[in-house]
Amino acid sequence: MKRQAMALGIDRYEGELLPQDKLRYLEDDIAAKGRNANVAFVGDGINDAPALSIADVGIAMGAIGSDTAVEAADMVLMRDELSAIPEALEISRKTKRFAMQNISLALGLKIAVVFLSLFGIGGMWAAIFADVGVTLICIANSFRITRGSKLDRRHAGEKAYGVYCR
Repeated sequence: MKRQAMALGIDRYEGELLPQDKLRYLEDDIAAKGRNANVAFVGDGINDAPALSIADVGIAMGAIGSDTAVEAADMVLMRDELSAIPEALEISRKTKRFAMQNISLALGLKIAVVFLSLFGIGGMWAAIFADVGVTLICIANSFRITRGSKLDRRHAGEKAYGVYCR
């Protein structure tokens, strides 16, 4: 657990706590840090659901986790390894970056088509082509999420789709 905490830059962590101690520890930690701090909690059992729900980011271990824990969590890892957390964070950061790129690209192209249409250069077919084209470009751009990362190529899809964020 210490190795994973260090890999994530976590300064305080606890393990082997009873369910009521987990909740009390989280409440105390949130109160001490204030609401501006980010508090994450990793759990897998039905007794972890209250702690998962009050943490800023609740992470459930889905393969062995209870349905209650999975429902209360913000993120569900389908592998029961703490080492999957840094990978999940890397994938989520990249996904956010690519989503912003795709939105910017789509809006930029659609605005360009509107301006071309105002000057009589583009018509309905240009708008249709731009709409379908930008969709295909955004899909192709999204395939780059797992490229160039530390993710193992054989399991890239499993790792990318084995993480569920609410």
